[in-house]
Amino acid sequence: MAKVSPLMLAPPLIFGAFVAMAFVGMYRDDPNGIPSTLVGQQAPGVPERGLQGFPKTMPEDLITGEVTLVNFWASWCPPCRAEHPKLLEMQAEGINIIGMNFKDTERDATRYLINDDSPFSSVSFDPEGRNAIDWGVTAPPETFILDAEGTILFRFAGPLIGSDYEQRFLPQLEAAQGN
Repeated sequence: MAKVSPLMLAPPLIFGAFVAMAFVGMYRDDPNGIPSTLVGQQAPGVPERGLQGFPKTMPEDLITGEVTLVNFWASWCPPCRAEHPKLLEMQAEGINIIGMNFKDTERDATRYLINDDSPFSSVSFDPEGRNAIDWGVTAPPETFILDAEGTILFRFAGPLIGSDYEQRFLPQLEAAQGN
């Protein structure tokens, strides 16, 4: 009888491990969601810099006494541009939105907000993306819902458009507003 090399067993064992991980992943609560460790905690700080020509975000802007959105965006980001009309619409409805521009140039970010209108009550500028790390941002756009005291209630990764916005983000916003 031929001897079986231990190396011959490695590929099937590795494959079995991948199948087990995929099986467990399929039965998670939200396989598309990336959990935020910050939900339920006070919002992290804001960058020290703002965009010239726009109100600079101050730490106290996160504790406004009303529900506030914090939107991480960049001028080079196509999904950010896609959600921009929705942000303008929410601003027109009276929702306070703070913009956190990151990994961008000041010139491009300023030009974008001038040309397409700013939906933000204030804007922070984080060219290296260091503050985005504190918030746990993985890629733009990401939007956080804060309560009146600045506690993070919900994190939404992706553009605020379509059925994902209507089915996942909007119910969270309405619940935060008490609607």
